[in-house]
Amino acid sequence: MRKILRGFAPSLVVLAIVAAACSNNSTTSGGGSATPCTSDIKVGLALDVGGLGDKSFNDSAYTGLQKAIQDGLVCAENTKYLEANATGSNRGENVTNLAEAGYDLIVGVGFAFSPDINEIAKDYLNQSFAVIDGYATCGTACGLTNNADAIPNVADLTFTEQQGSFLVGAAAALEAKKLNCDTVGFLGGQTGPLIGKFEAGYTAGVHEVNPDIKVLVQYIGDDVTAFNDATKGEALSTGMYNDGACIIYHAAGASGAGLFNAAVKADKLAIGVDSDQYLTASADQKPLILTSMIKRVDVAVYNAIKSVGEGSFKGGSTVFDLAHGGLDYSKSNTELMTQDIIDQLEKYRQEFLDGTITVPSKP
Repeated sequence: MRKILRGFAPSLVVLAIVAAACSNNSTTSGGGSATPCTSDIKVGLALDVGGLGDKSFNDSAYTGLQKAIQDGLVCAENTKYLEANATGSNRGENVTNLAEAGYDLIVGVGFAFSPDINEIAKDYLNQSFAVIDGYATCGTACGLTNNADAIPNVADLTFTEQQGSFLVGAAAALEAKKLNCDTVGFLGGQTGPLIGKFEAGYTAGVHEVNPDIKVLVQYIGDDVTAFNDATKGEALSTGMYNDGACIIYHAAGASGAGLFNAAVKADKLAIGVDSDQYLTASADQKPLILTSMIKRVDVAVYNAIKSVGEGSFKGGSTVFDLAHGGLDYSKSNTELMTQDIIDQLEKYRQEFLDGTITVPSKP
C-alpha cells in the first residue's frame, strides 16, 4: 500500500446542524419553483467573521439553507441568519439570541463557535446545535466545560480538508510543469490545526507530482480576523508571486479576495477554496483561477436541516470525507483544467477510495 504520510479513516455518522437567526435578516429562496412548504421547524445560521458575501465558507452554508428552503424542508419565513461582527466577539450573544427565539436548529458556521455552543447548548437541551469544523463535543479534553454526554444536542461537523487540498495541490504541480515553474504558494488565514490540514494536503499533492517543487507558505494572522483581511491577503500573495510562485492556493475565507487581486496584477494563477470561486470571480480574475477545492458545507447544512425535520438529529462528531462527497475540486475553467489534469486527479481520487493513498493532516 502506497502511503504518502500518516492519515486517518474518518467515521461517518448521521448529520445534524443547527442554525442561528438575525432580527432583520430573513432568508429568501433562490430562483426556480420551490416545493410547497409545510414544515414548521425553525432554522437559523450564525455566520462567522466575513459574513454573507464572502464568496467562500459563509456563502456555502447559506447556499445549503437556500437549497433546504427550495426543497420545502424549511419555510423561508422560519429561517434567519445572523452575522458576526468584525472581531467575532458577539458569537455567543448571537447563538443565545437564536436559542431564546426558539430556533430548532442553530448552526455555528465556524470552529470558533465551539466554546460558546459548548456552554450555551446545555441550557437548551430541546433544541439542536451544530458547529461547522467544530470541536464543541470534545469537552474537557479540549479545555471546554461540558463533555459530550452533557450536550447530546450538539453535533460537530468536520471535513477531511487535507484530501481535497491534495487534489488541488496535484493540479497546481501539473499546471506548474506546463509553465516550467518550480515554485508554488499557499496562503492561510488563521494559524492552527484547521488551516494546517489544508496546507498539509496541498503540499503533499504538489510533491506527489513533483518532489522538487518549492512550496512557499504564508499565514495572515493568529486569530479569526485573519479570514477577513483582503488587504493583507493581497500583500502576502504579491510577495509569494514576487518570490517565484506561479500558482497560489488560499484557505483564507474572505481574505482570499486579496489573492485574486494579486493574481491579476501579477498575471499568475490562483486556486480558490470552499466554493467554486471561478463562478463568483470578476471577468479579469476568472482566466487566472485554475480550480477550487470545494468543501461541501452546503451539503452538511442541508442534511442537518433534513435530520431535524425528520426527527433523526444526533449529536457527536460527523466527518465528511472524499469518499462520501464531502470534498471535490472544480473544473469550471476549461482552458486550464484540461483533460490530462482531470484524468490524473481522478486517478488520485480512486486511490483515496481504494485506501491505497493517505495524506497528512498536519504540515
